[in-house]
Amino acid sequence: MAEPPPTDDRARALDRLARAAYRLSAADARLRGRATRTPGALSLTHARALRTLAEQGPLSIGGLAAGTETTGAATTQLVNGLVAAGYVTRTRQPEDKRSVLVALTDTGRALHDQRQRALADALHGDLGDYDDDALDRATEVLQRLSAVYDRL
Repeated sequence: MAEPPPTDDRARALDRLARAAYRLSAADARLRGRATRTPGALSLTHARALRTLAEQGPLSIGGLAAGTETTGAATTQLVNGLVAAGYVTRTRQPEDKRSVLVALTDTGRALHDQRQRALADALHGDLGDYDDDALDRATEVLQRLSAVYDRL
């Protein structure tokens, strides 16, 4: 059975959500731009990679790709930049010379820790007035938006 068409109010609310999602995407693009121009700045993709390595320990390119939700090729490029910046190391596995293990350096861990503190402070400062239920609902909306984007 087909769903009834949305009401004008519902259509406007969904349009506001779509516009907010576009603004979030634009903010991510600005962050990526700053990361390429500002020493020590991290894009969200770089931050996801450092967080994944901090939480899971050294990983293969495939494992890091899965953890950051990117392709193996994109992860290889990502790792190249992180190695050049001194945030991770890449070590060939003795048992399989084609496989590499990516690990955080002390500098990478310190940057990750600093980024996590800054993120926690920003979230608390800007969203701390929302109760847990509202934050959980926002989390659910963002997760569903991710699924929508994956289908587009």
